[in-house]
Amino acid sequence: MTAPKWALLSAFAFVVAACNSAATAERTGSTSTLLQAESPAPNAPYGPGEWSTFRFLPSRIGTANPESGDPEQVWTFDTGGIVESSPAVVNGVVYVGTLAERLYALDATTGAELWRFQVGGLLRASPSVVDGIVYFGADDDLFYAVDATTGDEIWRFQLGPGGEQSSPAIGSGLVWFGAFDRNVYALDASTGEEVWRFETGGGILSSPAVVGDSLYIGSTDGVMYSLGAFTGDVNWRFQTDGPVFSSAAVSDNMVVFGSDDGRVHAVDAGSGEPRWSVKTGGPVFASPAIDRDIVYVGSRDGSFLAIDLLTGEVAWATDLVEVLSSAAVTSQRVYVGSSDGNLFVLNRTDGSVMTQLPVGAPVWTSPAVVEGWLYFGAHDGNIHAYRLG
Repeated sequence: MTAPKWALLSAFAFVVAACNSAATAERTGSTSTLLQAESPAPNAPYGPGEWSTFRFLPSRIGTANPESGDPEQVWTFDTGGIVESSPAVVNGVVYVGTLAERLYALDATTGAELWRFQVGGLLRASPSVVDGIVYFGADDDLFYAVDATTGDEIWRFQLGPGGEQSSPAIGSGLVWFGAFDRNVYALDASTGEEVWRFETGGGILSSPAVVGDSLYIGSTDGVMYSLGAFTGDVNWRFQTDGPVFSSAAVSDNMVVFGSDDGRVHAVDAGSGEPRWSVKTGGPVFASPAIDRDIVYVGSRDGSFLAIDLLTGEVAWATDLVEVLSSAAVTSQRVYVGSSDGNLFVLNRTDGSVMTQLPVGAPVWTSPAVVEGWLYFGAHDGNIHAYRLG
């Protein structure tokens, strides 16, 4: 039996990332195609009614507190390639990347294409949108800043070989991200000039969490690092027993993240001392969400857990199929994708399945929940939009 095309492409993409390839892609000119000049421009960073970065905020907590109702699909948009990039939604525009080597800007209500920006490699990273600029990297070994209204390139920054899949955090005039050349970067958000870099012992897929003057990021060397956000100096290192692809979530002075050692780890944000760990039956690739002192996270063994943030006790566990998606949490529901081709809506109180949205291909992206709408991408190549009644 021949595997479906999306499965072969996805497996190849995942292996390339995990192997920290030194190969560089042949670059093409990066240009945008403007289809609708009237698209609104973002203004205030991380404002209300926005999901402007991976996991909602630079602390990566993945929480959208307003309640939401039952989902009803309104539109889909075919990107022409597998979607592993998680959407950012700002001022009525959805920004998302695709393995078809493009970044799209779509009308959040209709799904109409506003513009597209062509890059020279796979685009798996999730964009961040702040002050009218979209920031993202791609597997052409470049990091980009693009005008959010027009799609015109503002600047680009050359990385080392291996590509870029870490989703940036932006604040205080800086943009922070990791890359598969092993480095954590801080760039000037306006000019793209390098402010500092820090080399880890492995390639980086993890996205940085930034809280105050501290940055937290994992590496395939198995370490969770705490760095000075403005200096790049090491505050502490926490060693796990496997690569860290998961991005940390930071809440209540605790840093929570997964590792390929099969554990969900919680460490003290100030000292890096361990607070607790929970063992799952498989690698924890997904990034946790935190709300009301409960951690929500899935494992590649198919389990999805709710864990008490303060004690590490498991409140409930639900069996799904291989979870690489990072959940979005509202006041009563948890939204999370699965490799079985569904996006699940769980009751956040007990983990019971309230409904499932069939897609027909793996859902690895992190859903965005914004003002009564749900957005996510999938390996079917589509962006899916649901109104939450």
